Amino acid sequence: MGKMKIIGISGSLRKGNTEWMLRTLMQQAANDGAEVELLLLRKMDVRMCLGCLTCEEGGRERKIICKIKDDMTEVYPKLLAADAIVLATPGYFEMLSGLLKNFLGRTCPIWPRLEGKKVAGLAVAEEGIGQAIQNFSTYTSLCKMQWVGSVTALAKTPGEVARNKSLEPRLKRLAQKLLLLCTFAGT
Repeated sequence: MGKMKIIGISGSLRKGNTEWMLRTLMQQAANDGAEVELLLLRKMDVRMCLGCLTCEEGGRERKIICKIKDDMTEVYPKLLAADAIVLATPGYFEMLSGLLKNFLGRTCPIWPRLEGKKVAGLAVAEEGIGQAIQNFSTYTSLCKMQWVGSVTALAKTPGEVARNKSLEPRLKRLAQKLLLLCTFAGT
């Protein structure tokens, strides 16, 4: 069995607290032997779904087809090859960022093939996380993936979470739990 593959997806528009949390978790996973890749949605061309339903042709046996030609074409195989996915978002009005919500919607061409993958969520907000983690959990359930857990933090200014001494150990524990569950599942 090869290295565990973990894809981390940051839905933040800036390099700040969300990205720091995701990089910290991913570094722990790499230190523990996982192959990791970080996708920064702010640097990618991920367009809005057109609602054309082309991706749904074939039902659960659908082909990986999307009329939109953007960076998702390269992302689909990465998600399918991953053993685990870490979703990270800033909380805006106690919800997911628009970048990440759009990204999740664009996984429609492959969602039936995501079944069984492990998923963890990270969220940081100024005053309240709201439904952001619940949105991750719901998405995970709809795609028949396994929810592993989450780490959340409250912060306003970039770099603020890095000063929270209790946060880094929690992120490292979540990374280790993710790897343990992937290993236990034999994926």
